[in-house]
Amino acid sequence: MKRGQRYGLRDAFFYALSQGGGESYLSAFALIFHASPFQIGLLSAIPQTLGVWAQFLSVWLLNRLQARRPVILTGMVAQMCMWGPLLALPWVFPEIGAWLVIGCAVAYFTMGHLVIPAWNSLMTDLVHSHQWGSYFSRRARVMTMTQFLALVGGGVLLHWVEGLGRPLIGFGILFFFAAAARAASALSLARVDESVVPALPKLDISLLPSKQWIHSQNFGKFLLFSGSLHAAVLIAGPYFVIYLLQDLHWSYLEYTFWLASGVLGQILTFPLWGRLSDQYGTKALIRWCGIFVPFLPMLYLFHTGVPYLVAINFFGGVLWSGMALGLQNFVFHAVPREDRAMGVAVYNTANALGWFIGAMAGSWLAVTLPSQAVVPILQISLTTSLPLVFLVSGFLRAIVIGGLLRGFTEPQASKLQQAA
Repeated sequence: MKRGQRYGLRDAFFYALSQGGGESYLSAFALIFHASPFQIGLLSAIPQTLGVWAQFLSVWLLNRLQARRPVILTGMVAQMCMWGPLLALPWVFPEIGAWLVIGCAVAYFTMGHLVIPAWNSLMTDLVHSHQWGSYFSRRARVMTMTQFLALVGGGVLLHWVEGLGRPLIGFGILFFFAAAARAASALSLARVDESVVPALPKLDISLLPSKQWIHSQNFGKFLLFSGSLHAAVLIAGPYFVIYLLQDLHWSYLEYTFWLASGVLGQILTFPLWGRLSDQYGTKALIRWCGIFVPFLPMLYLFHTGVPYLVAINFFGGVLWSGMALGLQNFVFHAVPREDRAMGVAVYNTANALGWFIGAMAGSWLAVTLPSQAVVPILQISLTTSLPLVFLVSGFLRAIVIGGLLRGFTEPQASKLQQAA
């Protein structure tokens, strides 16, 4: 099992290269083809919303094949192959380039969603449940450190080719290396010995909706909280790239600093969040981070300076690393081992629904709210509607966290409680 855990960390390294040097720049790539706020919203929402249904296909395949590696490797190889069309088709047909980016992104992320239940089922069997917090925080730290370096390298490259007037060449180089990194990620997991973990139980898929955990009031309230929080967050999330690159006219290098600061915040705090999760439980972790999450988008109203906004995103990385770890580990504890792949799929479906609602609401608000406004109480003058969108997102996050967080309880006693 230790060997499989090491290969899991190698997978994290290469996957993070693909994320940092490829996925992180998809919205910026779409803006080259004059993507509108609505199209940027679709680019964020549609791939996740449609792709999440591939997770249920993944569960069916797992039950049919009784093996996880074939499902994982199929999705990874397909993702590797999608980087070519994602770059080439918009380049060849620039008049519909933004729509082609969206279409290729749907196929790319759908294949990624095919991997998720099988990967979670395999890795949670390779790691003892009492070590989930420490191992997955360690894995996340490897990913974020690598993603940070890939983001910085990609930003420097894009800044250089932007000065030459050849941004598409820069994106081509980034996407080529993203494809190569995804291939290396697949090779890492191909070496995991699945025989060292318990075999998958044979399930009657038709009976899964009758599983007790699906109808658990506690798990249902958790799904409502997580889905609603994603909706509130995605009202703002996809539109920071428009605000920074188009409204504030930042360079690719400045935008990279902003992206990388969030990743750096995750790097520095993942070990702490992992220890706290193992000691005090996932609900406590969600609650501690949730106190400050509503204020993050609101802070964008007060200043437009690069150092100020970079510092805000750094703080956001700190909070979201803890929140993401808490939400993920809650699902692992709340769902029985034999149903864990399905539990992850149900959880991600709730989040994808919230993701879609939030992103579409944000695109509507971006064109509906006034493009020029004065906030007299705060003595702030705005020259674009997007800070008001961010303000709405912050208020809705506060409502969700204040109203729904108390509705569910810790699925498993923490070590502190067990010791007591």
